[in-house]
Amino acid sequence: MESEVIEALFNKTVLVVGDLMLDRFVYGAVDRISPEAPIPVLRFREEVAMLGGAGNVACNIAALNGRAVLVGATGDDAEGSYISEVLCPASQIEARLVRSENYATTVKTRYVCEGQQILRLDREETLLDVASLERIRSTVREAIDDADALILSDYAKGSLTPDSIRAHIKAANEAGVPVIVDPKSRDYSLYRNADVITPNANEAAAATGHDCSTDEGAGHAARKILQDFRIGAVLITRGAQGMTLLAPMSGVEQPFHIRTKGSSVYDVSGAGDTVIATLSLAISAGIDIKVAAQLANSAAGIVVGKLGTAVVSADELVRAVAGTADMSFCRTREQTVAQVRQWRNEGLKVGFANGCFDLVHPGHVALLRQARDQCDRLVVALNADASVRRLKGGNRPIQDQYSRAAVIGSLRSVDLVTLFDEDTPLELIKLIRPDVLIKGDDYAIQDVIGGELVQQWGGQVYLVPLEKGHSTTNIIARSEGAVVG
Repeated sequence: MESEVIEALFNKTVLVVGDLMLDRFVYGAVDRISPEAPIPVLRFREEVAMLGGAGNVACNIAALNGRAVLVGATGDDAEGSYISEVLCPASQIEARLVRSENYATTVKTRYVCEGQQILRLDREETLLDVASLERIRSTVREAIDDADALILSDYAKGSLTPDSIRAHIKAANEAGVPVIVDPKSRDYSLYRNADVITPNANEAAAATGHDCSTDEGAGHAARKILQDFRIGAVLITRGAQGMTLLAPMSGVEQPFHIRTKGSSVYDVSGAGDTVIATLSLAISAGIDIKVAAQLANSAAGIVVGKLGTAVVSADELVRAVAGTADMSFCRTREQTVAQVRQWRNEGLKVGFANGCFDLVHPGHVALLRQARDQCDRLVVALNADASVRRLKGGNRPIQDQYSRAAVIGSLRSVDLVTLFDEDTPLELIKLIRPDVLIKGDDYAIQDVIGGELVQQWGGQVYLVPLEKGHSTTNIIARSEGAVVG
């Protein structure tokens, strides 16, 4: 049933209108103070750029297999071109962006050393020219009939003015398309006739005067928002306290408090974007708003367990809703590369081990424990089910890939689990570039896949002494009553 609920979100079209920004992260190391002033000198290592603001909302929709149509403004500059020509296509976002010669693309650049921001530089303008605003309105009017939901993602950077907000809501109301708003203004009368509004606790408190740190206070704030501003429903996101939903028109006549599902909170960046994306897809699919809010809460619980601005995949949400396991340690290939980059920028040594790990036995546990002794962070790559079948035969694996990932990820020695479909992990090794490549001593160093590459870039291949008498093949044979010599 859980997978059917998530699959209902697939291919729904969500029109995201709002403030776009480019999030840049400049990573480096500090090993001296400038002779020119008492400030640290950041020695450059690398720079990463990603979509922020309304763009991150659209990324979350696309990651959940929805169709994201993104409308907003950028400057007629290099950053605007990078957003429209590189980042949007890479995230499978349909971009319908206005390029303005009188406006600069919003850019937030964070300078990071050993995992800590030492400076953030913002380049932004909050006044968009009238002609560009009218082009955004025209684009929304053209696209609204094909949309299943409209999100207004307001970051107060100029793409949403009071007049344009009212115009977008009116167009959606006339088309019968639900409107979900992430507000920035304290004047919620701007959002009148929206179907759902999703303020965070601070925003709701500022708009209503009610402290939202308690269930009672959040309930009072929710009631005031609905009573004063003629909005259909409110979902207040409250961080570690979870969420509070009030939706009388949908049968939720008393404040409904949803507890957070995040087991480990690493970074809350973009969690609100994940919430509104998931909620909007669920509403567009006709899912009951209480269930939709619970889905959004599950998605938020996943994303706060990841470093940096992140998204939630459909597979991750299925597992979270099913309650199979905390899979925050099991990452996609792209997420793994990003996490390894983060660790490396913190000066940590990264190790890499791989295998099927079908039936985990003491030999596996010992191997991974010794592997972790060789590095600061250990990545374990598991052969996906199709890969195991090709290598081991049609009767394997005994446990599916997510069950195997849950077991391996629960080991204290393992920091991250990822899956690979290929017969060997060579492509993954090339992407991750581990400092230490670990295998059992039943291999010779020259036979370790990727070993030569790792040594070429200055890394190490380490062979772990294996404990005798332990193997998955032996365990299976014993369970079938066979004797293995």
